[in-house]
Amino acid sequence: MPDYRIEAMPQQISPALAEKLSRVETATIGHSQHWGFMDRGIQPLLRNKRIAGAAVTLAIPGQDSTLLHHALGLLRPGDILVVDRLGDDKHACWGGGVTVAAKAAGAIGGIVDGPCTDLTEIEDSDFPMWCRGMSPITTRLYNLGGTLNLPISCGNVAVKAGDIILADESGVLVLPANEAEAIADAALARQERGERTQGRVKAGEKLGDISGATKMVLEALKQNG
Repeated sequence: MPDYRIEAMPQQISPALAEKLSRVETATIGHSQHWGFMDRGIQPLLRNKRIAGAAVTLAIPGQDSTLLHHALGLLRPGDILVVDRLGDDKHACWGGGVTVAAKAAGAIGGIVDGPCTDLTEIEDSDFPMWCRGMSPITTRLYNLGGTLNLPISCGNVAVKAGDIILADESGVLVLPANEAEAIADAALARQERGERTQGRVKAGEKLGDISGATKMVLEALKQNG
């Protein structure tokens, strides 16, 4: 018998937190922390997309997408489906049909630790997707089992159902739900400082003078001389 392990759907994030996170760049958080970022091999298929929401976690074996099809019927508006392919990098579990179903359910994006297929259909659906590239070899309904809303690994990062996903052109970040707002506030403050610095550079100042890098270099040269 196939082994399916399914837990309840996770708590979603508030509209206010979703809006705040939608203004945060993953690279801004990457200035101050190095944990929680998925492997950079997981790349966006569409440009200029940023999504923030609660993770619905799925793990399915290489050739099988039975539980994925079932999970699509449980998705709610605002969900992000995160798929652990259990090491498979050959079979594309996500294509045009899955994209249409996920978008119809109100999901705002998908993260797959493996390849996708049907890029044109994903583009036509304007559905944000992150994955490890494309493959023409697809999964089937083999009824092999899997897990839904249990802890998974995606992009070499542990993901629990209800964790916060922030994904944009630079990559995918996983945040604990109870830390996401504080991290977002700090990132937005950093972005504001960055915008002020860029304004000073455009006005003629040198970035090295503003950041202090030029002072460091000149002092080191004096000591070495």
